[in-house]
Amino acid sequence: MQGFSCALYFQGWVLEAIPKTLEEALCLQEAGITPDHVVMLGAPDVILIERSSGKRIDPVTGDVYHITFMWPESEEVAQHLETPSTLMPSDPIAKKLQKFHTEANALKRTYHSCLKIINADQPNVDVFSQVLNYVCTPRHSASPYTPRILLFGPPGSGKSLQAKLIAQNYGIVNICCGELLKAVSADESHMGELIKPYLETKQQVPSSIVLQILTERLSRMDCTTRGWVLHGFPQDVEQAEELEESNFIPNRVFFLEITDDIAIERVTLRGVDPVTGEWYYSIYKPASGPEVQSRLRFNPRHSKAQLLKRLKEYWNYAADLQAFYPQAVYINADQDPHTVFESLESRLVSRLPKIQSY
Repeated sequence: MQGFSCALYFQGWVLEAIPKTLEEALCLQEAGITPDHVVMLGAPDVILIERSSGKRIDPVTGDVYHITFMWPESEEVAQHLETPSTLMPSDPIAKKLQKFHTEANALKRTYHSCLKIINADQPNVDVFSQVLNYVCTPRHSASPYTPRILLFGPPGSGKSLQAKLIAQNYGIVNICCGELLKAVSADESHMGELIKPYLETKQQVPSSIVLQILTERLSRMDCTTRGWVLHGFPQDVEQAEELEESNFIPNRVFFLEITDDIAIERVTLRGVDPVTGEWYYSIYKPASGPEVQSRLRFNPRHSKAQLLKRLKEYWNYAADLQAFYPQAVYINADQDPHTVFESLESRLVSRLPKIQSY
């Protein structure tokens, strides 16, 4: 078994017909099986149905033939060809194709950074040539590194918005720790049931549990291949150390800076229209009319008293986190959101900072 593993390491490997689902792809990733190249063969459904229904098998040799595309030259072989026992009528084949397309869309997103889709509706020799050319080409990332970004900042600094803009522009995974916990608590998994009481009673979920959920998410294929932008964790140096010990080390760290007065203006004067889902700000973006203003809803968590408490908690740990990440970049977040994003973007595309050695 050890010799077999060494052969795989030095010679490489080819997997066929797996993964067929997103769940299988995640299981492979968790087992440490990460492909350098992924090839997906595609053709119109009409062609695929015709190919499937026309298959014939030689029961003696196991060779596969086709009544249209690949008929045996020997009449003797042709006479004892059999229809495969797994061959289905065209209607079930169409349903199977529909299921494949659904799963294929998820697999395309998962293997986005190393996927090549090749038209299989052409001669086999041409398909093989294109596949071989692709797998013999070294992988090149679209960026000079796989982005692993941490965003820090006090409440109201715009972390969620900037993470969303970064994810949209660079195709990386946006992970808000708070939203991730809510999503896990909503499912029926053991971990979801474990953290649900904490969220329902508005208690802090133990750091060890948060880290377990977070590292599982960061280990998934989309994060490892496309990169991630994380906000809401770590909240203190102890959590930062635990994240690093779990081998999830950011290569970009940003602190979005605003004063407490600006944070109070942004957060306490913010309300949402329950009809449209639109957010309004008394100073920066007032409601479009008296009717909208009258139905705005304000989150109790955004009250001044609650905000001051959250600000105090942030500043209690901010200096230590800044010392823990000496290569961090500080961005003035008291600007138009797109100006802030331009400042972030200019640092994202630049070369990685060199770590000083002494």
